[in-house]
Amino acid sequence: MIKFQNESYLFEIFRYLVYAALTINIFLFYQEESLAVKSTFTQGIAISDIIGGFAATLDTAAWVMLLLLFEFNTSKYFSSTDDSKAAFLTKSIIRIFSYGIIGYAFFGYFSKYILLANIEPFAVSDICALIGQNYNVIENLDEYPLLDSENCQSLVGSALFVLSGQTVIGSSTDWSAIQWLTVVDVINSGTWILVVLIIELEIFFGKKLIESITLKSIINFVKLSLYSILFVAALYWGVEGDFLDFWDAFLWLVAFFFIESNLRRMDPAERN
Repeated sequence: MIKFQNESYLFEIFRYLVYAALTINIFLFYQEESLAVKSTFTQGIAISDIIGGFAATLDTAAWVMLLLLFEFNTSKYFSSTDDSKAAFLTKSIIRIFSYGIIGYAFFGYFSKYILLANIEPFAVSDICALIGQNYNVIENLDEYPLLDSENCQSLVGSALFVLSGQTVIGSSTDWSAIQWLTVVDVINSGTWILVVLIIELEIFFGKKLIESITLKSIINFVKLSLYSILFVAALYWGVEGDFLDFWDAFLWLVAFFFIESNLRRMDPAERN
């Protein structure tokens, strides 16, 4: 019995460490995207472009708020602590705000894909002769270091393309790689939206869903398919993207494993 309690205690510590790590990722994404917008928006970033430039930062912040709301609604520690009108109103405001930002971030990921798809041929006889002229090269989706004596060598002999109206240069292979990463961003964002909408339905219609074995089976199959897509996206980032993207995707899968475990544990009467 003592062993079981200790294991349960360690599991809860691990749960909240994961939530803390996701919160830290908000600031890590901000640092990464702040550097990227200096290269992709060299003439300054307008208010209308903020969602495209800081899509991951805003998206992660909104998801953390929504995750904590799910935790509050489904955890055995919080689910029945406060059912007052004020608590309901507060949770509703957080939910609406979070979904608004998440939907806006989905548009931001799509806008980022459109931005990075807008490239044109760049003809130059000696790419290394451009060193010191404030040109940038592609390192990954959110990192575009200045052209220097080292990275210019990787572009020698390649057909080059430049981001339209900007100073980011890369080979066709480089551009194809980051464009595919933006496609995965769009797919990942849309898939997560579908996942949380299903969870919202499970929370709201919990008892009715449990009573319908067929409907519950369909929902479980759909969620398994969606989580599989998210897992593949995480693996893709691990191979083609940077560590932060992979790490963030992995943490979110772990976090929603906790939410799913909460849902399985909950009494239908507690789902509100």
